[in-house]
Amino acid sequence: MNEKMMRAVLACLLMIWGLTGCSTSTSFAHNAGHGDSGKEVGTLTAAPNVPPPITRGGNKTVVLHFEAKEYIGDLADGVKYNYWSFNGTVPGPMARVRLGDTVEFHLSNPASNTQQHNIDIHAVNGPGGGAAVNTVSPGESKVFTFKAQAPGLFIYHCAAGSIVDHISNGMYGLILVEPEGGLAKVDREFYVMESEFFTGEPDEKGVAAFDITKGLAEHPTYVVFNGREGGLMGKNVLKAKVGENVRMYFGNIGPNGISSFHIIGEIFDKVYQEGGLGGNVHTGIQTTLVPSAGATVVEFKVDVPGAYTLVDHSIFRVAKGAIGQLVVEGSENPGVFRSGK
Repeated sequence: MNEKMMRAVLACLLMIWGLTGCSTSTSFAHNAGHGDSGKEVGTLTAAPNVPPPITRGGNKTVVLHFEAKEYIGDLADGVKYNYWSFNGTVPGPMARVRLGDTVEFHLSNPASNTQQHNIDIHAVNGPGGGAAVNTVSPGESKVFTFKAQAPGLFIYHCAAGSIVDHISNGMYGLILVEPEGGLAKVDREFYVMESEFFTGEPDEKGVAAFDITKGLAEHPTYVVFNGREGGLMGKNVLKAKVGENVRMYFGNIGPNGISSFHIIGEIFDKVYQEGGLGGNVHTGIQTTLVPSAGATVVEFKVDVPGAYTLVDHSIFRVAKGAIGQLVVEGSENPGVFRSGK
């Protein structure tokens, strides 16, 4: 991409997110109008863990603290990557609030970082999903508030700079807005996120850099679950027991590809299409499409022990890393499945 084209793309993206002309040195804060007794600090969990269901009644102001963190971590065996992240994990932490809650969102950017960062939360009704008012330079912190007005599973991501590199480098995650009364109880909940990485050859230290030409060509080097190749394999597999009901919160940041999410050997009893929790629920689904910067919630009961493989069934992506496992332990169930007669 030449410099003129890159500037044109950047200008267009800045306009989309409402960032053109925004000050990055003045903090924005809004008092939600609650005393301290009306606030609670929100629980944040790293993938594949999920914050616990909300058991309180009524609405509160939920305070969420996010920190931009730039670090070098493992992308694949023998390959490291210069990640940009929220709270030091890729994907960033999952948050959980209730419909009608007010969210007081704090974003800090340590002085040790090299980039400006911000956050666009798809659960926000407001300019840039919040990104228009929370860009932080290294050493800064900002606050904004929003009301959770729609139940669902929502993506968040950074929208600073040229945007594409912040997303491609790892700045994304999920926030769940529970409906009134919460969700039905299940035995296990997991947080899984698919993403693409566009890299050149690793340098002498084994660190691969972001390759924007591969991003523009939509040719990812890696397509992974939970931030790295093998993120849900080996010691990182998901675990459940026969007879348990499982709910997965699945997000796909892309930044380009649509995911064909499938679990080999399972049928989704329920699919909350595109993450909506207030609309139609589809049943008996084999594979569900999840758009770039979209999400879904799937539920199923595990009837038989064994290893169940999570894939993006755009199947060549498995060779790029889009594979994981759910390992189910328990007694055999020959009435459902058996080997031989």
